[in-house]
Amino acid sequence: MKTAWVLQHIRCEPPGIFAEILREHGIAMMTAELDEGAELPDWREADLVLAMGGPMGVHDEAEHPWLAREKAWIAAAVRAGVPYLGVCLGAQLLAASLGAPVWTGAVPEVGVLPVSVTAAGQSDPVFSALGQGFLALQWHGDTFGLPSGAIHLSSSPAYPNQAFRFGAVAYAVQFHVEVSYPMLVEWRHIAAYQASAEAALGPEGFGQLAAAFTAAQAEMAESAARILTNWLEVIDRPSAGSLSA
Repeated sequence: MKTAWVLQHIRCEPPGIFAEILREHGIAMMTAELDEGAELPDWREADLVLAMGGPMGVHDEAEHPWLAREKAWIAAAVRAGVPYLGVCLGAQLLAASLGAPVWTGAVPEVGVLPVSVTAAGQSDPVFSALGQGFLALQWHGDTFGLPSGAIHLSSSPAYPNQAFRFGAVAYAVQFHVEVSYPMLVEWRHIAAYQASAEAALGPEGFGQLAAAFTAAQAEMAESAARILTNWLEVIDRPSAGSLSA
């Protein structure tokens, strides 16, 4: 049985829908709740890695010293060909681990918003299933540059770098499609998340966000299933460990 190591940075950001799909594929999950003091495993023990979101930034090492160890861990694992899927903070961590800049954008990007798939994304073995575009939940204020050699897969008007692939099996997605409604409700009570939502949408913005999420939830869940299922199929290919872009 394969084992997926989940790197969590806050308890309210688990893999969500992705967890259900992993279970359907017979993949066991082990979780390292890094913000609560959990130790990183030996990356050689991971058949695949999911790195989830969180309210901290990749450069907040003074407050969260484990971030430095995590970035070194990610760099070693990904460069060795370990399959990796980073979501939001997990995407920014992959970019930073591979030497790309990560910075705070002009305004937070919050809402259920359209994401466009690039030409390269439309021929990518994972993103090709998403067509030319899709809806996703956005809730972030930081963004990233593309690491050297990475393939740009999707964009949005506010934050052009929404997803990339590095090598054959390492993927980074800035957006969320894995979120369940209970997760969304829980996020409302996280101070950093509430602040970014109010900055982007105003004091009554969460109600609008929840309504938009409910309307698009089935579509986003389908996108989550397509992304993760295609990624798992890519991992199973004989050439999965190749670092060719």
